[in-house]
Amino acid sequence: MNSAAIEIRIVDESLEKPLIEFFRDIRESGDEKYFHPHPFTDDEARKRAHYSGKDIYYVLVEGDRVLGYAMLRGWDEGYKVPSLGITIHPSVREVGLGRLFMHFLHVAARRRGCDKIRVKVYPQNVSATALYEKLGYKFETEEAGQLVGFVRL
Repeated sequence: MNSAAIEIRIVDESLEKPLIEFFRDIRESGDEKYFHPHPFTDDEARKRAHYSGKDIYYVLVEGDRVLGYAMLRGWDEGYKVPSLGITIHPSVREVGLGRLFMHFLHVAARRRGCDKIRVKVYPQNVSATALYEKLGYKFETEEAGQLVGFVRL
């Protein structure tokens, strides 16, 4: 049992090394087949750690270990409705961290003045699809083999 507190933090330079490790674990687990907003390379982790812009990248951490990674993005490109992306480390799934992180992301989007969020998910990713539906997402269309859903905040 880990005695460190679980925290949600904006990705910054101090999280570069833990994010590199997390991205490597995502790659090695094969999770990129379901979640690929960008490559999960060491270089991409460095870019996220040094990113500045309107989009927001978050991590769920316990001590110095990244347990989850999420984003609200699209603002850099001028969209009013952000797209949400999230992945939880394979070793800590099915304990409620995804739901916790999703609730946080909804609050963060509301604080930015959003009344709606967009998400894309592969229909084969049954656990993610079920979570999104439980949180009120309605899948309205399909794009490149993925369901596209929205939730009103």
